[in-house]
Amino acid sequence: MNITSLQGAPVFVAGAGIMGAGIAQVAAQAGHEVRLFDMREGAATAAKAKLAGTFDALVTKGKLSAEAAQQTLARIRPVAALADAAGAALVVEAIVEQLDAKRALFAELEGIVGQGAVLATNTSSISVTAIANGLKRPGRVVGMHFFNPVPLMKLVEVVSGLQTDCAVAEAIFELSRAWGKTPVHATSTPGFIVNRIARPYYAETLALLQERAATPAMLDAALRGAGFRMGPCELMDLIGHDTNFAVTNSVFEANFYDKRYQPSGVQREMVAGGLLGRKSGQGFYRYPEGAPALPDTACKLTVAPGQVTIHGSGPIADALAHAVAQTAARYAPQHVCVIARLRDTGWTGLEIDGARLVMSDGRTAGEIAAETGRRDVAVFDRLFTLPPAPGTPLAFAVADEVWRVRAAAWLTELGFVPLPVADTPGLVAARTVAMLINEAADAVLQGVCSEAGADAAMKLGVNYPQGPFEFLSHWSVGEVVNLLDALDHLYRGERYRVSPLLRRRALHH
Repeated sequence: MNITSLQGAPVFVAGAGIMGAGIAQVAAQAGHEVRLFDMREGAATAAKAKLAGTFDALVTKGKLSAEAAQQTLARIRPVAALADAAGAALVVEAIVEQLDAKRALFAELEGIVGQGAVLATNTSSISVTAIANGLKRPGRVVGMHFFNPVPLMKLVEVVSGLQTDCAVAEAIFELSRAWGKTPVHATSTPGFIVNRIARPYYAETLALLQERAATPAMLDAALRGAGFRMGPCELMDLIGHDTNFAVTNSVFEANFYDKRYQPSGVQREMVAGGLLGRKSGQGFYRYPEGAPALPDTACKLTVAPGQVTIHGSGPIADALAHAVAQTAARYAPQHVCVIARLRDTGWTGLEIDGARLVMSDGRTAGEIAAETGRRDVAVFDRLFTLPPAPGTPLAFAVADEVWRVRAAAWLTELGFVPLPVADTPGLVAARTVAMLINEAADAVLQGVCSEAGADAAMKLGVNYPQGPFEFLSHWSVGEVVNLLDALDHLYRGERYRVSPLLRRRALHH
């Protein structure tokens, strides 16, 4: 189709809520004349007045000149009728998240705008293909999914439905870049990129809570220790459990009730009880207090180390070797610790006077104890931030309670805050990141996005410290597959099935 040039062209924004007003602001700041419409009488005018306050605040902080603020605000014109979309090269819809409402809006707009105008929807979960169904020119309908707050969040998912014209998607991609955003291409599948790949970040913590493996505060600490800005429980409290649960249900239903996306009974009960998080004053935590302080789990070694062998090769084993050397130095010269290094034993961790502290590879401490015939075995979570900062929280589990105190003491000596959790495969961070990688691999396999697109989307859309394929680049694909297989062996069912993309790659490594 012949597309009207979008660069600097008039933009019509339908919906003057938080998202619509934010889109109007970004478009106006990029130099577009913006017509802001809302079905609610006076809503568009009120939204512009609120934007005026936002601009005043930016001017006061020195982030925007008074002249630029005045010019930008002047480009935003509240309108009272859809007929005012005439002449707009781009319509961005940001109305209620209901398929019928969006279809009806676009059907009416189709008779108003020119044939070369692009119809973009800011939907976060509805099929772009379904929204375009019934229109005379479905090829010009495309997803332009912004993230809240629109002026600050860089990501835009450019979502193509089955009939979206490639030139339309590319035009929106380039326009997003001109607006100062980082666009990523996606195909219209449930959850698109971010809402799909992010599901395990919540789901694995909810599953661990279901089996009482740890407290919310400990699980949050373990994921923050892996580099995530917020733990899953505090993030769900911030989003709102009603919203998070609704999105999970939507993705579950849209994927034909695939068990990988099954909602949690823990969260269902919270929603049923009105424990919605910050908005209700209580979720996993009470507000305004937030998460309670972690219990003091730091321990001191009661027996100085005699011999320590560092097992494994690579950056993680190197970091452990460095930490062991520092620990031994604290006991010298009164006590001499013999330090050795074995690189090809098939596992990463420490052997301390015969006892083992093993980084999780998917096997539980109990399984390793059974394989080795020893009870003094502990597993600790995978390290994702190197070198680990002093005081990094780290989950661990033991095969026998006798070894728990000494394992905690050793983790403390190595500079970690030990978090005792139940003996589950993959513990907390390793299990969660492996599932994020797995979900991203399936998304790429199914043509939802590219690997680079998945990485950019997760870093910019939900502030992950690394994208899933960046995580994978520092972790053997075979090790990820083994960890997922360990989870599948214990839990069975569809949830932990390995993506064929990962399985194939593991065969070639």
